[in-house]
Amino acid sequence: MKTTRCDRTPAWDALQTTFNERGRSFDVRAAFASDPSRFACFSQSAPHVFADLSKNLLDQGTEQLLFDLARQSGLESHREAMFSGAAINTTELRAVMHWLLRKPPVPLVSEAQVATEFVANELTKVHTTLAAMLAFAEQVRGDAGITDVVNIGIGGSDLGPQMALLALDEFVLPGKRFHFVSNVDGHELAAVLRKVKPASTLFLIASKTFTTIETMTNAQSAKAWFEAQGGTDIARHFAALTTNVVAANAFGISSTFGFWDWVGGRYSVWSAIGLPLAIAIGAQGFKEFLGGAHAMDEHFRLAPLAQNLPVRLGLLDLWYRNFHGFTSRSVAPYHSALKRYPAYLQQLEMESNGKRVDAEGAALPYGTAPVIWGEPGTNGQHAYFQMLHQGTDVVPVEFVAVKAPKHDLPGHHNLLLANVLAQAQALMLGKVDNGGHKHFAGNRPSTFLLLDELSPSSLGALIALQEHRVFVSGSLWGINSFDQWGVELGKVLAKNVEARLSSGDATGLDASTAGLLARLRD
Repeated sequence: MKTTRCDRTPAWDALQTTFNERGRSFDVRAAFASDPSRFACFSQSAPHVFADLSKNLLDQGTEQLLFDLARQSGLESHREAMFSGAAINTTELRAVMHWLLRKPPVPLVSEAQVATEFVANELTKVHTTLAAMLAFAEQVRGDAGITDVVNIGIGGSDLGPQMALLALDEFVLPGKRFHFVSNVDGHELAAVLRKVKPASTLFLIASKTFTTIETMTNAQSAKAWFEAQGGTDIARHFAALTTNVVAANAFGISSTFGFWDWVGGRYSVWSAIGLPLAIAIGAQGFKEFLGGAHAMDEHFRLAPLAQNLPVRLGLLDLWYRNFHGFTSRSVAPYHSALKRYPAYLQQLEMESNGKRVDAEGAALPYGTAPVIWGEPGTNGQHAYFQMLHQGTDVVPVEFVAVKAPKHDLPGHHNLLLANVLAQAQALMLGKVDNGGHKHFAGNRPSTFLLLDELSPSSLGALIALQEHRVFVSGSLWGINSFDQWGVELGKVLAKNVEARLSSGDATGLDASTAGLLARLRD
């Protein structure tokens, strides 16, 4: 595998010239007026997802240069390296194989992909663990004595299953309630414990190493509460999603489900970390979730660049970040069940691509991950859309809509769809007002992702689409999207500060931290 950083390719210079000549002043309204086929050229279907990119600030010539950039950067060989099990996480010398978690149990052999022994062996382990996890999920589903499931984890061990479970609420087994605890702030755990009873609660402790300080603090407190309230049989009421079986056994847990170091936390919802989702929607539903993601994997792996939706989105992200200078992207899902989807994407993209050095450790001369933020529509319309329409910064918006609702309340869904269509239209068209206050500049870009329905399959495909999009932009930027060293420094310092909160010793601290420490102890 050989890759070239995007700014060291001929296409980069060509894109800079194109941006200066027509990209900077591009008007999407004029583009539609001059090209009746624009919608057809800039929209496409992928597994379970239809995408309209036509309201974005680029033309066919620019997109062709972006495809050239991808080829010259070695995106295709980098993609094949990931799917062959190569250690593309270069700082940790690990393979990147979250895609394997949703691969069916068939030989990994095709014209474009020959399985390595390593990948084949890992696939066997994946399906052994998956079978055990789904059997346990079905056992819990059939246990009427368990009414509440409490997932204790943080980061990817919380955001993934929580987001997916909320999104698939219509598929959740009636009679069981699901709770998520991630924050070490005791208020969060205490609020959940007030709602549950020891005899009818299953706690899932999600920590790969069984040492994550926030998770284990919450786990120990949950165990102490369980025992203080008269709870017995830790083995029945606690299970662990971890590779540290010894530590889990010492805790009193006998049901453990592991995963592998080639799975990053933010990519782990497909693994044992997805157990709460499997309990909620059942083994068949979870298999459909994996199936939707696998269909998107195959699309990303096999579709030509010009018809490859993750590639087109990743290239668009680079075009906006590095040429237009847009520093953020707003995500607006027009479905209330996707309320945690923007937060999930925050971790996925900003933890993956929030890097200032390339894979060789050299400082980058350009920006990388944009800030990802958003809320479900129509709530966002009555909060921050004012800035999107009339603010001084241009923020690309990514709308997500669902064609068919799961409810039968008359009028609601058409009104919701009318709003999402109108907001995308208004951002593009704008409105002239000579007085200024009611003037909308327009020409503000947006992408529109449409699902026929929100189901396990379509949600799986949507998440996998975003994973591969992040891979594309990270590959072009020449960074390692699969480590997260930036998470560590504050956690290390917190151990030192925690001891000082007890002792009051401020020796060697900076003046601000020392002053705050004294204030907190006063």
